[in-house]
Amino acid sequence: MKRCTVVLLTLLLVSASLFAAGTKEQAIGGDSSLDKVMSKGQFVMGLDDNFPPMGFRNEKGEIVGFDVDLAKEVTKRMGVTLKLQPIDWNAKEQELNTGNIDCIWNGFTITEERKQAMTFTAPYIHNAQVVVVRDDSPYTTLASLSGKSVGYQAGSSASSAIDASPDFKKSIKTFIEFKENLTGLMDLEIGGIDALVVDVTVANDNIKRSGKAFRILTEELAPEDYGIGFRKGDQKLADAVWSQLLAMKADGTLAKISTTWFGSDITVVGK
Repeated sequence: MKRCTVVLLTLLLVSASLFAAGTKEQAIGGDSSLDKVMSKGQFVMGLDDNFPPMGFRNEKGEIVGFDVDLAKEVTKRMGVTLKLQPIDWNAKEQELNTGNIDCIWNGFTITEERKQAMTFTAPYIHNAQVVVVRDDSPYTTLASLSGKSVGYQAGSSASSAIDASPDFKKSIKTFIEFKENLTGLMDLEIGGIDALVVDVTVANDNIKRSGKAFRILTEELAPEDYGIGFRKGDQKLADAVWSQLLAMKADGTLAKISTTWFGSDITVVGK
């Protein structure tokens, strides 16, 4: 009787081990994100279509931008069609998790909080949160904005940068949220706010293309990196996109696209 019990326990343990191994193997091989995109022949890119130069609408109403050009080339090489899907930036994670989009690719800052909720590629551009003021204003440092009003885009990493700078945050009299950075810049221009916290790439592009009298404070609020965000666990799709960016880096395509938008290759892919 004892021998039968020992044999039965041994069989149960072996079965449990095999089941656990199979479950683990299934979990590892259960990522069908790339297969789904390839089978439907379409890659849906979620973006803010008011975020120049990464993604925005030109005078014809077409969505253009640096990230758009990158995605077009990546999907062309993958052999799938690119669908540009404008989203509410404040609801971007929901859009991703419900399957409305395959990724968030639009000057999307990598943060520890976001890394817990989704799968990211490595950084492809270094960025920073900076403060923009009117050129005729007296503000030259972060400290000089004490008691003033400062704007930022809702749901953006500007909010995180402000939270990570408690002394600066405490010194500001009023913070104002805007749905889009361009709206915030317009409010800054007419004096509705004293300053705007925004990505340096956006600030430089706006000043260059608009010719408006804005100035960027030399003190950065926070350095950061741009990455492409996918649903948590969609590693195969993320890897496929990243492999194409590496290939574009190697053959000079990435540098060519970057130079078109920024005047030089500012990307950090493969570095």
